[in-house]
Amino acid sequence: MADSKVWSPEFVQDLLPSAQRTALLYHLSYLCLGGFPKLEYMIRERALETQMLFGSSETVLLKCVCTSCNLVCSLFPMLRNAVQKNKPVLAVKYLEKARTWINDIIRAVDDMVKRYDQQNKSVASCTSDVIQEQKETEVKLTQHSEEMKSLEEAVAKLEEELRKTAQNVEEIEKKIDGINSELQDHIKELSRNNIGMSILAVLVPFIGPLIQSIYDTSPGVAAQTQYLNAELSRLTSEKSNLRNREWNIQVKLTDLQLKLAISKIQMGVIPSPVHLNDVQKCLSRIQKILVQLKMFWEKVGVALDTLKDKTFAGDALIEELDDLKEEFLTSIKTAGMYWKTFGECCQRAQGIFSIQNKDAYQFLEINPSSLSEDERMEHYECIMEKLKNINPQGSTTATITE
Repeated sequence: MADSKVWSPEFVQDLLPSAQRTALLYHLSYLCLGGFPKLEYMIRERALETQMLFGSSETVLLKCVCTSCNLVCSLFPMLRNAVQKNKPVLAVKYLEKARTWINDIIRAVDDMVKRYDQQNKSVASCTSDVIQEQKETEVKLTQHSEEMKSLEEAVAKLEEELRKTAQNVEEIEKKIDGINSELQDHIKELSRNNIGMSILAVLVPFIGPLIQSIYDTSPGVAAQTQYLNAELSRLTSEKSNLRNREWNIQVKLTDLQLKLAISKIQMGVIPSPVHLNDVQKCLSRIQKILVQLKMFWEKVGVALDTLKDKTFAGDALIEELDDLKEEFLTSIKTAGMYWKTFGECCQRAQGIFSIQNKDAYQFLEINPSSLSEDERMEHYECIMEKLKNINPQGSTTATITE
């Protein structure tokens, strides 16, 4: 198990809200800044780059789906067969094959992390260029209308509320990390004296079945486990509520920023590129989760190496397989169920990236300068409705080791 965090099998679904939000924010930026040809060109270029990046992300997630399927449908049955027939050499061969699958994913995810970093810098450069253009047109604005002043005050108030909520989320995450660490140390200590749990910890990178194993096999120490798990659930629920609040504030803020942008456009002034700033936040969020995905697969690779070196290496252990057989076969069965869930979650995330890659950037086919005011408002309203309907909770809250 890991030394710091735990995740749920569904953690990859945290990618979904940011992926869905990115195209909508590009669309808003395109509508707000598209009346200025130079800026329209820059946004179009960044949006197309991101669309291609999402296409590559889809491919990486498909690799995760396929590897999870291979573990469930190929590796685990072969391991089961090797254990039943007391053939550790075959087991080693199968584990080495699985290692090549995982190394391939690690390389692919690492490449994606670097590409997201480059794209984020590209969007930041675009944002900087927009700000420079904005400064050159703001001289036209000699005085603010009362409506604009009111909007700016409301935006500032929501920005402060968003900042405080994000700070609260960060504090909760630190508490969750502390409980996670304590829970993992507790389970690690118990695993040392429980062969079945030790095998399960290697095959299943999800902490949920390990907790259940404690309840089933070690009732004497289950109280401490139950306390830590309950505290983790409470903090996770509190974090979820804060995330929902943060999301709702962000949607309201986006709406007000849009109204302020429209007011400036009507006065011939380039609005602030706030939606491009939000694109950067989404890309950073996706990049962060991909880093977690890479670490996850690295952990799985180490676990399989450990299984190969400590369980199936050496003549003495061939004789011990009879004693371990029942625990091993039970653990393989449990592992298959959890890996199946993980594969399904990766498949859902892959499907979202596929949709984003193929359909979400069709707005680039429209010339924003050709839109009437009514058509532009219709686009705005449609985008805001879609933003409101995105589920901010991309995953559920079982746990998975890092």
